[in-house]
Amino acid sequence: MQTMLATATVSISDLKKNPSDVIKRSHGAPVAILNHNRPTAYLVPAAAFEQMIEQLDNQYLVQLVKDRQHERSIKVSLDEL
Repeated sequence: MQTMLATATVSISDLKKNPSDVIKRSHGAPVAILNHNRPTAYLVPAAAFEQMIEQLDNQYLVQLVKDRQHERSIKVSLDEL
């Protein structure tokens, strides 16, 4: 059985009938889009998606800093920049 990562679900056919109603009824929570009773996509509010992307960017930067923290540093004065 596939894990469901949302508390609300809707079939693709119901989503096609009235997408704005599905968004309204979700109250900002993610909605699993089902095809033959299996999740095929998730509908998330724009703000939540933007926050997820920002978190992924932050995780990437944290990893980049960790990867580079043992590299040799070069001292530079502000005037040289």
